Amino acid sequence: MGSERQERMKALGVRLRGLRTEAGLTGAVLAHRAGVGQPTVSKVENGRMVPSADVLDRLARALDLDESTRQEVRDLLVAVETASDAVEAPEPQASVVGALDEAVRSARLVRSFGCVVLPAMLQSAEYARHVFGSAPDATPEAVGRAVAARVERQSLLYEPGRESAFVLTEAVLRTWPGSPALMLAQLDRLLAVESLSTVRLGVLPWRRAVPVMPRHGFTLCDRAAVVVETFRNERASDDSAEVVAYEETFRQFEAAAVYGSEVRELLLRVMADFRDLDSSATR
Repeated sequence: MGSERQERMKALGVRLRGLRTEAGLTGAVLAHRAGVGQPTVSKVENGRMVPSADVLDRLARALDLDESTRQEVRDLLVAVETASDAVEAPEPQASVVGALDEAVRSARLVRSFGCVVLPAMLQSAEYARHVFGSAPDATPEAVGRAVAARVERQSLLYEPGRESAFVLTEAVLRTWPGSPALMLAQLDRLLAVESLSTVRLGVLPWRRAVPVMPRHGFTLCDRAAVVVETFRNERASDDSAEVVAYEETFRQFEAAAVYGSEVRELLLRVMADFRDLDSSATR
């Protein structure tokens, strides 16, 4: 069971989806008419995102709602904004997977920056298990489902017509959960992913100064939305000014990173360090 706020978000989403269906519109058509990203329509209708008053008004105009129905959906939004956010034992995938999942699935260009934790699309199953297992009130069953969903989504890396770009700090490669053996397997996966024609992987070596202080990780989905990592969850936004700001930040990190053979050499050096740690642990 979710919080009062989550339940009211779902109610708002169900009502908007019903109005869209009555108007005979697809989510894509509604998004185009309203001037918002398609992931926004999907997340709002599924109760995973609270629209701003401006976005709600755009959707209402695109649906050609009469004034009484517009007021009804405005009241539903007010109800969401004033509801309690207390949550009863959230499952990890509700807080960590949900915000990113649909945005990534619908995007043809995904750009992720990581400063401590690996981006979701690069995580091995065991690494992801530690990520989800660290969530408050995590249960083995919920963690298992979250890991399965994350691994399934990673098949998008191999789809023709999609492009993925990742920039990591060297700190990401050296911040390790579990054991050195886990990280050896994770780094081996990064070597395999780096070789894909659909993927561009860059690393900011510790020997280079960063162009911007990396405060948190984030993922850009096309040029329509950004998902920002916080301590407890992930926050999705399609605010155009915010997306542009994160695009510029990503470009700065991207320009400072190393690629290709330099990344492979760096990964191999880090793997050698983890092998030394692994050997020390087994003596």
